[in-house]
Amino acid sequence: MRVRLFYHDRCFDGAATAALFAEFFRERQNRQAEFVCTGLAHKASQLFDESLFDGEENVIVDFKYSSSPRVTWWFDHHQSAFLSPEDGEHFRRDTSGKKFYDPNFKSCTKFLATVAREKFGFHRPDLDELIGWADIIDGAQYPDAQTAVEMGAPAMRLTLVIEAAPENVSEKMIGWLARRPLKEIAREPEIEALFQPLYRRHLASIDLINERAQYQNEVVFFDLVGAGQEGYNKFIPYYLFSDSAYTVSVSLSSFRAKVSVGSNPWAPQEPRHNLATICERYGGGGHPRVGAISFEPGELERARAVAAEIVEELGR
Repeated sequence: MRVRLFYHDRCFDGAATAALFAEFFRERQNRQAEFVCTGLAHKASQLFDESLFDGEENVIVDFKYSSSPRVTWWFDHHQSAFLSPEDGEHFRRDTSGKKFYDPNFKSCTKFLATVAREKFGFHRPDLDELIGWADIIDGAQYPDAQTAVEMGAPAMRLTLVIEAAPENVSEKMIGWLARRPLKEIAREPEIEALFQPLYRRHLASIDLINERAQYQNEVVFFDLVGAGQEGYNKFIPYYLFSDSAYTVSVSLSSFRAKVSVGSNPWAPQEPRHNLATICERYGGGGHPRVGAISFEPGELERARAVAAEIVEELGR
């Protein structure tokens, strides 16, 4: 059986959820299943291409809902999981018993693990490390900003690689994540060779963000366009500005202009704003404490204008 497995690309939780689903499916559905993994990125135009669903089973994990009749399994935990009210209604009418949603979970990996255990009797203690780290990373449950930024744990090193690696490396890592200890994967020569230059770039990004950041009214804002930096560790602003409550940034890649919005997990008070709700106003989404908005690459000035509006709102 050929299974097409779609997952949130360049995301530790997305890769971990994909790895966990593959193990679950082989043990509870079909031991002979062959998986073809495809990473999905949030774009300004987020409609699914129906031709992508070419497997005997088509699965989406840690990504938005599709009402295509060819999608057989779906798991997600994002507040902004549905592209339209019609998609939400389609999900609520589903009777397959194979589509699951709960925005109360901090990670999709833990959500899938919980559903697989409670509804299908699937539990593998050897996967507890993977599930635990996915929940820490996606739920920003680090003890402090230093742990999140200084990359000491193997899971953090793998996160850095996953967020920047080519798709063929991500697919290989998905195959490893559910079957090998994270420390062993991090020591793989191929992974170590990718990690070292990425880590040097990570250290440089700390200086870059510190140089470009504007801090006012508990909000950190920075624009990375033109710096050759598409992504960054989202905890760097709180590492640099420990008293901040929110961060807003603008970045540009080949396929989108992006506004990222986050809240400080270590702030003394709970955030006053639901960031997913704010991002949804502009066609984006995410979680209550972290969200993003994607624009077409040519809409950079629109992205900057939206970022300015959000900075003003968060700083009131």
